[in-house]
Amino acid sequence: MEYTVLIYQAEEGGFWAEIPALPGCYSQGETIEETMSNIKEAIEAHLLALRDEKKEMPTEEEFIIGRVKVKH
Repeated sequence: MEYTVLIYQAEEGGFWAEIPALPGCYSQGETIEETMSNIKEAIEAHLLALRDEKKEMPTEEEFIIGRVKVKH
């Protein structure tokens, strides 16, 4: 299974990540590589908790991520 990971720069330094298909699934790290490793662990733990609670495993729907530049 694959999930899209959104990575952001944290204000205090480092990075944080979220999984749009798994609400509440977040992690962080000092580098992008560490953040990716940590979010993988978070996804596995999130899915295990869902399985233990006998909840449906979310699948990711295809979506498009875009950027729009606006004047402010």
